[in-house]
Amino acid sequence: MSTVHLKIKSGDTVKVLRGKDNGKTGKVTQVFPRLGKLVVDGVNKTIRHLKSQRKSEKGQRVEFFAPIAASSVLLVCPKCQKPTRVGALITKGQNGEVQKSRQCKKCKETI
Repeated sequence: MSTVHLKIKSGDTVKVLRGKDNGKTGKVTQVFPRLGKLVVDGVNKTIRHLKSQRKSEKGQRVEFFAPIAASSVLLVCPKCQKPTRVGALITKGQNGEVQKSRQCKKCKETI
């Protein structure tokens, strides 16, 4: 399976566009580029029931945030606080090196 290039990184704030948590915003905690998915804090809460390992223990309910598709979220710009698409800004450095950075499509600020 090939790696999908995601323009959203861990620590970014995103807004959910589709699904049961439509309209919620949260911080990205994990990114899975191979799957094209990411984990957003407070979104897609899932419960998993675990069996007891020993007879003396009880079973447990573990709540966690499951990954969602990266295509169903939109990055929230830290400068203008609006959900926006992400563009690439390519600049040349002092040594002639090419640097690529993310850019907000609405306010044209680098993220």
